[in-house]
Amino acid sequence: MKVALTGVTGNMGLQALKELIKIPDVELKLLVFAKEKRIAKIKKICKGQMNRIQFVYGSINHPDVCDELVNGVDYVVNMASVIPPHSDQVPQYAISCNEKGADCLCTAIESLHDQPKLIHISTVALYGNRNSKHMWARVGDPLLISPFDIYSLTKMRGEFRVLESNIRYKTVLRQTAMLHNNMLSDNMSDGLMFHTCFNAPLEWVTAEDSGLLIANIIKADMENAVELKRRFWNRVFDIGGGLVNCVTGYDVLNDGFEIIGGSVKNFFEPNFNSLRNFHGVWFYDSNELDDLFHYQRQSTKDFWEQFKREHGILKMGKIVPKKLIKKLAIERLFKSPNSPRYWKKHRDTARMLAYFGGDGNYDALGKDWNKFPLLFEGKDEWGNPLDYKQLLDRDNAPLINIGFDPTREIGYRELRQIATLHGGRLLSQHGGLYDTLEWENSDGERFKMKGYTVAAGHWWNPSYRSYCWDFDRLAKKDKIYAQVWYDSHDENENNFYFFNDKFEAKYSKIK
Repeated sequence: MKVALTGVTGNMGLQALKELIKIPDVELKLLVFAKEKRIAKIKKICKGQMNRIQFVYGSINHPDVCDELVNGVDYVVNMASVIPPHSDQVPQYAISCNEKGADCLCTAIESLHDQPKLIHISTVALYGNRNSKHMWARVGDPLLISPFDIYSLTKMRGEFRVLESNIRYKTVLRQTAMLHNNMLSDNMSDGLMFHTCFNAPLEWVTAEDSGLLIANIIKADMENAVELKRRFWNRVFDIGGGLVNCVTGYDVLNDGFEIIGGSVKNFFEPNFNSLRNFHGVWFYDSNELDDLFHYQRQSTKDFWEQFKREHGILKMGKIVPKKLIKKLAIERLFKSPNSPRYWKKHRDTARMLAYFGGDGNYDALGKDWNKFPLLFEGKDEWGNPLDYKQLLDRDNAPLINIGFDPTREIGYRELRQIATLHGGRLLSQHGGLYDTLEWENSDGERFKMKGYTVAAGHWWNPSYRSYCWDFDRLAKKDKIYAQVWYDSHDENENNFYFFNDKFEAKYSKIK
């Protein structure tokens, strides 16, 4: 059995490699962009097993490279991704890998008579911004990608290409926020961590558990392909760590600071971080994958305990004055073009609107934590009393109306209901879930899309053809979008967000 992997030197990829190499009958074909250090990591993991490893050198957006990679393999696991902050710094890289790379890979597989099965890793970022009104999401919820998040936009397009492909067996896994060993260095090199809303719902999973999931899928399909054909292939799933790993943005920052004897309130102020336009949810259906493949082992507490053991030097931070750490480690990141303080200073009106609703909301935040409502302290984002334990009650979670029940069979009637709620129509008079059907959106634009793609949350809008975000306008006539968008946006907002040819953040007022 031969498995091809992309993104193998990433945090999830290395863990998947570590687990797959334990399966005796598996040979691995690895796409690597560069040699040297990355190859050294692979050789370290696969010590004594290099005879089972074949390298393919190049980029995922090159047709010849993809053809070589997928030829003669039984499975392809696409973990290649350019993620924030790199996607924010060089948007073209995200387009090349996340969007064009997925297209190139699908084309290569489609060209084969004996097609390998494709496991495509997507992202929670597709669900966009959530707050206390709708903390929980499931497959079928709308894909409301946050303005200027080129990562989520390109991942959405990549996922769309996979679902609409002619690959006979493919599955999309939307990966949640991932805890990994490089978290500290990644977050201290850029202003990205200031994008995390303090009250944002985040369900974590460790890179180790994610890697185990990939290996368990391959093993299960090797042992019982008939069962997985019915329950797994040609579907979309959410990868999560389970209820024990459902926290808020404040919690995860706080867990990291506890290692050096501090808290968020020691090192941050309320006006450091965004109020909206993040991406994170708790997965209502993350147990589905675990029921199939039993990969959820580690909690956030387990991760941070392990992190402390492996980075013992961080304990030295306890003897350093907290004000000094705040100034030298945190506030130095205000100079990053990816930080709200930078946007404010340089009058980046477009991002201030997207992330705060405008300068006025940013200015009102202030520095006093006693005046900033936090969910775990019993207040919602607007300062109203709130039962935090009730928010964590998944069984009674408020879910948005998507027009159907994802746990039941989806037929023509359900697909028509989805279209109606979107303010559009299902034009095809008949057809099944995996048929390509004709639709009309709320703009009167006709398009073709498979029934299952729509049921998985996709719906044609300007973001699929341009690097833009038009949800202020669309939500006014789309009942599915409106249920989520107006949780953090005012109905009177009329902004059209877009990137210009230089990938500068811009906006215009909708008349």
